[in-house]
Amino acid sequence: MRTDFTDPHPDRLAPDHPQRTEILRRHEEAMAAGQPGYPDPVTGLFVMTAATHAARGRCCRNLCRHCPFC
Repeated sequence: MRTDFTDPHPDRLAPDHPQRTEILRRHEEAMAAGQPGYPDPVTGLFVMTAATHAARGRCCRNLCRHCPFC
């Protein structure tokens, strides 16, 4: 399991993604507030934080953006 919860896997959030800065900001804010996730700024879908995934204790194999197991 990765312990760096700040940088998503590049296959799930490309370094050149046009909303990368906003996505990382929202993730950081949700993590700091202890929230389980945040609304994606592009799709509006709920995205779980890396801490939420880590607390689950296993990978669900859905290629989640912030999965610390992948």
